[in-house]
Amino acid sequence: MNIISKILQTISILSIPLSASCVEEYKPILISSADAEAVGRKIWRNECGGTITGLTSWNQGEDFPSLGICHFIWYFKGQVSPFCEIFPDVLAFLVVRGVVLPDWLAKDRACPWSSRDEFMQQLNSPQMVELRELLQNTICLQAEFMALRLQKSLPVMVSKFPQAKRQQMIKSFNLLMLQPQGLYAILDYLNFKGEGLLPTEAYQGEGWGLIQVLETMKESQGDESILNAFVEAANDVLERRVANSPIERNEKRWLKGWQNRTATYLRAE
Repeated sequence: MNIISKILQTISILSIPLSASCVEEYKPILISSADAEAVGRKIWRNECGGTITGLTSWNQGEDFPSLGICHFIWYFKGQVSPFCEIFPDVLAFLVVRGVVLPDWLAKDRACPWSSRDEFMQQLNSPQMVELRELLQNTICLQAEFMALRLQKSLPVMVSKFPQAKRQQMIKSFNLLMLQPQGLYAILDYLNFKGEGLLPTEAYQGEGWGLIQVLETMKESQGDESILNAFVEAANDVLERRVANSPIERNEKRWLKGWQNRTATYLRAE
């Protein structure tokens, strides 16, 4: 099955009931254009300060560039890495939604730059300018893609837990989705730290993704406290990541910034 077929199949999930009984209880993830714009701009600000230049980034010390408002990972042809590459799926989604890609990108969706030095030298090239224009003009669609990714991931994430725990996690998710900031909080954390499903994205066997946050959440006493419970769980998971991380990585230096980011989930803006 090619990537377009997979994206179309995934999109259909949004409009039909999912078969697993635990998943049928999830509230559907519906995102309006206005919500997509608002959420997309918040995530864009979190990832790269809301700057146009930040839409095409290659951070020092990393082996890959990060593209778009969510800094989707993009690999060059033949590259192997423990992290999940997402940008080609974003491009496929844009095509399905009627976006015309630049010719060079439509022909080959692998990253054309194989090193950070090469990437940085080409920051103002015609290809890079076209890429930033594409990403700047598709903020809403990138946010919609993230909502689609969340919808697709949920059944897989909760399937690994006993029934009673699944029900508690589903309840927490549904309560979050009822909050004005709920969708932003969930999508931003998913983008920020991933699903939590890959064994390569864990220290000492413990991950730090969205599923670990939902698992860690204490049962909320009501709608108003659910976002606080989510943020507290997220901070606990991030602190555990730092505690489990190799000393030489010095991840403690990032913790305050991570906690500042989760604090935005409680602020209506």
